[in-house]
Amino acid sequence: MNVYDSGQMERLLSSMGYHPSPDAREADIIIVNSCAIREKPEHKVHSHLGRLAGIKKKRPDVIIAVAGCVAQHEGERMAKRWPWLDIVFGPFAVVRLPELLAEANREHKCIVDVQAAGSEEPREIAPVDFQQGRATGFLTIMQGCDNYCTYCIVPYVRGREVSRRPEKILEEVKHLVASGVGEVTLLGQNVNSYGMNGHGSGFADLLSAVNGVEGLKRLRFTTSHPKDLSDELVSCFGTLEKLAPHVHLPVQSGSNRILKRMNRGYTREVYMQKVDLLRRVRPDIAITSDIIVGFPGEDQEAFQETMDLLEAVQFDNLFSFKYSDRQGVPASRFSHKVEETEKEERLARLQEFQRTVTLRKHEALVGSRQDVLVEGHSKRSKAQFTGHTPCNKTVNFFGQSIRIGQMVPVVITKAYSHSLQGECRRESEKVPGRQGGVLHAA
Repeated sequence: MNVYDSGQMERLLSSMGYHPSPDAREADIIIVNSCAIREKPEHKVHSHLGRLAGIKKKRPDVIIAVAGCVAQHEGERMAKRWPWLDIVFGPFAVVRLPELLAEANREHKCIVDVQAAGSEEPREIAPVDFQQGRATGFLTIMQGCDNYCTYCIVPYVRGREVSRRPEKILEEVKHLVASGVGEVTLLGQNVNSYGMNGHGSGFADLLSAVNGVEGLKRLRFTTSHPKDLSDELVSCFGTLEKLAPHVHLPVQSGSNRILKRMNRGYTREVYMQKVDLLRRVRPDIAITSDIIVGFPGEDQEAFQETMDLLEAVQFDNLFSFKYSDRQGVPASRFSHKVEETEKEERLARLQEFQRTVTLRKHEALVGSRQDVLVEGHSKRSKAQFTGHTPCNKTVNFFGQSIRIGQMVPVVITKAYSHSLQGECRRESEKVPGRQGGVLHAA
């Protein structure tokens, strides 16, 4: 979501004649886009602002702003902590960025805009060609969340769910494709509930419409809430040819007692049924998830239930975190907090297990041919390119006469814990070992 919000700001600034600067020390405007979902990212925001203080001291005319969820949550407190800030604004105020800049230049004081959006439709920002040359693009289809999980601050800083109109989304997808984007990822705090506020178009219908956009090569979405994963949505993985065989389905815990305490709205049994349905509809689908370790009340039995679920599901990858209190959410007031050392031990055990599973799944792909969208040069070496398989696995590969945005056949030659190595080989070239699509390693 923050990636998309940053893109929205870039659109607005581009329309005002600004362009990105590779060096913050030379920029006229510096915007720190913040995330409040966990404690560590919030600390990083304040650490970064401490470093920016030196730039502001040397160049008082530079505009420094803080955007995003931390700004929304702290508001005036952030302005008082960093009195040299020019603007503090939340996600709802992104569309008002030009006005905020004008006001900051006029008033010469910190402008704070953390006004909630209410239930009105999101204000649209006209697309510009700032994504030219990019192979992938992100597109927010809704904002906010109505689930109120007891550990999550998102509903308090991003508000209730509001969906964009489908025709506006399709217009933006077509614009991205026209600018060279081959893969589009639809974003929302819970994309499964898209359209429930009265647009007359559910998420499965939206996926079908986007799938029909001429020139689009691949379609993804995130994040998907298990309680709202409908049979109709699952069936899309078997009928929509551009929809990538990957779903991020956060489970958070394998204990029914903890899931209830988290207010997740499903049981582990229901979650397992949905996983089984996904794999019946699309046997090669990659399933990734989120896990919170050390939630208040999680004893050894509850943690072992989570480990048992990981053993049963065999996720392709996990994003796992230690629980941390977020001010103002119900879980911060829960009793039976887990000791920090215990959380660290559980997290280490869980991550080691997942590394083994992920590596085994990657090794099962060695020798297969994967369709990879070329996203750019590898961070490892300019001699290599990088991209993702349909199942969203990172591949670094060698090849010649390759352009960003191409879909190329890559033979997987090596497997690592976090990525794959490969070689681009055209259809006429011999492929050693087995061929075909992605394999599911249970």
